[in-house]
Amino acid sequence: MTEKRVLKNEASKGFSIQDLIIVAVLLAAGTVLKLFVGSVINFFGMKPNFIIAAYCLAILLVRPNLIGCAIIGILAGAICQFLPGTPWLNFISELLGAVAMFFMIKIPFRVKKLDLNPLLATFVSTVISGGSFVICLLVFMGADTSSMVAYIPIVLGTAAIGSVLVQLLFLPLKKVLKR
Repeated sequence: MTEKRVLKNEASKGFSIQDLIIVAVLLAAGTVLKLFVGSVINFFGMKPNFIIAAYCLAILLVRPNLIGCAIIGILAGAICQFLPGTPWLNFISELLGAVAMFFMIKIPFRVKKLDLNPLLATFVSTVISGGSFVICLLVFMGADTSSMVAYIPIVLGTAAIGSVLVQLLFLPLKKVLKR
């Protein structure tokens, strides 16, 4: 009887209080960093999107189910509504990025003892988030197709910076949180 209860709890895998705190703190940190540091750190027009890096890191640490990842993506999109930028488009792009992260963390990617899944998963998720944002700009805002091509290196550069950041932070945070 208790074995069934344990299996049911693992299958639902809701957020624990500790998981909620981790997600909230990382999203808050990502928001503050994007507001105050993001505009200072700028590499050839590419700056890290700390909010995407924050929710990717949160998903890596918490390992929620698909609905949990979608909720994290929607929360990240809601936070973006308060930041300068294009309103409403972040709901779609951050949701897609978080859902992509859910699927990407299932793929093991190791080189010897080094787990490179945080790097690869964050890169792919950021490209999906940024790419969907650019597509939404094109479809919903009527942006010029030729100018959208200019966003490709920006999205790839942002993905590269964010994925390195998440890779560097993942192992220490995982050890601190004992996960």
